[in-house]
This record gives sequence, structure tokens and C-alpha cells, in this order.
Amino acid sequence: MTDATGAVRQLLQRLSDAWNAGDAAGYADLFTEDADYITFFGLRMRGRTAIEEGHRELFRMPITLEPLAGTADVKPLAEGAVLVIAGGSSTVDGQVDPNRDSVISLTAVDTPEGWRFASFQNTRASGPRG
Repeated sequence: MTDATGAVRQLLQRLSDAWNAGDAAGYADLFTEDADYITFFGLRMRGRTAIEEGHRELFRMPITLEPLAGTADVKPLAEGAVLVIAGGSSTVDGQVDPNRDSVISLTAVDTPEGWRFASFQNTRASGPRG
């Protein structure tokens, strides 16, 4: 599972990079066509197109993500599927706001396109991250 862990950590890095670049299409491409995506505020997006559309406006705001890969736990579920739990942190206008800290869970699957996220859940953190 070491190869999967490395590939998923690279996918997480690409997720942070696409967010910080404001690349909604590149961000959405990291998800499966039928992915389920639940935001920090409880909005559910279904599918890659909805994820792209939902982030296009968001990416115009001055929000940057801290890299997720370094904080992630990757747990094998089955051949070609892993659970990822990571601490999330962001800045707004360059200012860190601990009230925005979250715990993110994702399901990553090995697809013909390579590893992609099939689900994403972002939940406000209560207590120390990790």
C-alpha cells in the first residue's frame, strides 16, 4: 500500500496547489465524475461539474490552504481504495483564523485516470488537530 499512500499524498498536494492557484477546473479534475463533496458549511455538491462550478466563485476570494499532505493519515480500505483524514487550515487575506480549522475526510480510489477523490467531507474542528 506504500505506492498508494505516495500517490494519494501527491494527489493531496495537487489539491492544495489547484486551490491556491484558483484553478477550479484543475481542482475538480482531482475528483471522480460522480464524486460527493460536502463543504465546511454543509453544502453538498454532486459530481465533478458541480465541484468546479461551486469553486469558481470561491476561488476569487483571498483564501489559501495550508498543504494537506503532511497532516494526512492514509488508511487502506480495499484494493484501490483508501480513507484519508487530514487537518485543514486556511488563511484569509494572509491572516490565519483558527476558527476556520477543520478535519477533512476523503475517499480516494484508483481509477483509469489515476488516483482521484470519490468523496470529500470538511468539518469544523473542535479541539486540537491531528
